[in-house]
Amino acid sequence: MNSILAYFNKPILKVSLQFGAATGIAAFLFFTGLYLVGAQPLAGVRVLDMGIYTIMIFSGLRYFRKNYGNGLLHLWEALTMGYVITCVGAIINGWLIYLFVTYIDPAVFSDYITNALDVLTQGRKSQTSYLSDKEFLELYETVKNNKPSILISNEITQRLVMAIIPILVISLILRKQDYSVLQNNKT
Repeated sequence: MNSILAYFNKPILKVSLQFGAATGIAAFLFFTGLYLVGAQPLAGVRVLDMGIYTIMIFSGLRYFRKNYGNGLLHLWEALTMGYVITCVGAIINGWLIYLFVTYIDPAVFSDYITNALDVLTQGRKSQTSYLSDKEFLELYETVKNNKPSILISNEITQRLVMAIIPILVISLILRKQDYSVLQNNKT
């Protein structure tokens, strides 16, 4: 048991998990805020919560560089932490949204499915070039029969894909290495 706890006591993992948890909770608070103001919280406006992920990734990397890296941060550390923060945040946010639509207000999920079916139906004319009628009906039934648990995997997938560029940019900006080891110190 001590070896498991020691594994999670590594600064790179500990900081990533802490900032990832904070990111997931902050993103869920954003979702809740959208719900409270009457906006559809599962609609496209939720893309704005990517700003929360970006800010938390930047903050986590800066915190690690300042407090554990002695002012240095390797690119691999930054990339690793960025993806762990994003993944943990998305898992927590996805589960909280799932619990919300399962126990608090199931109408949010049914509205989400209704809107998805409307978008699918409205775009049918442009889909005729790559979807046969049979394939369209299968897709329509798949979307129609989705369960709230699909929100967890959707959240993880969408956030990881949307975070690729911000993680790369933030990692390159905050990267700082000690280049003295590369110098030839012959006397």
